[in-house]
Amino acid sequence: MKRIVVAFLILSTLILADNNQTWNPKPIAKIYTLTYDKNTTCLVRKIAIYKEPKWVAKIEVRDGKTVFFSSPKSMFEFYHRPGKWYEVGVKSERDFSKIVVTDYATLKPINGEDAFYVYGSRAISPAGDDLPAFATKESAEKFSKKYSGKRIMKFDKISDALIRLLNGRI
Repeated sequence: MKRIVVAFLILSTLILADNNQTWNPKPIAKIYTLTYDKNTTCLVRKIAIYKEPKWVAKIEVRDGKTVFFSSPKSMFEFYHRPGKWYEVGVKSERDFSKIVVTDYATLKPINGEDAFYVYGSRAISPAGDDLPAFATKESAEKFSKKYSGKRIMKFDKISDALIRLLNGRI
């Protein structure tokens, strides 16, 4: 019994002396990368993506495949209609594990689902009218003012109908 009390007192002292530094773990930051070469092509447009690095996007599939795109618009086209490219083997968006886009301002890879997209700007990608992506709302607003953007949108607000409109199919 004495041993239990002594062990409890020692453990209590250690915990209180720690100031909760070891018991408060920090969240692990996800690392986003876009690694491609001159032979990497866009699944949708069939063009080399290295020529316009500010537009590159990718989707990693749960089975380990990585699919690259020449722009966020092309990425959304695949996202909303993955069955159109049956060779990838994706049936729905539940098969996607990671979506990465290039921050138009910094050229750094960012989480596509957390990005801010500018609709209606004068910026033209290799795929035509497009949706430049930004890590912060402030940088998206700054770009929007400079290049006459009409609206800033989050990932979940970009519909298949909007992508078809940008592609001239409506």
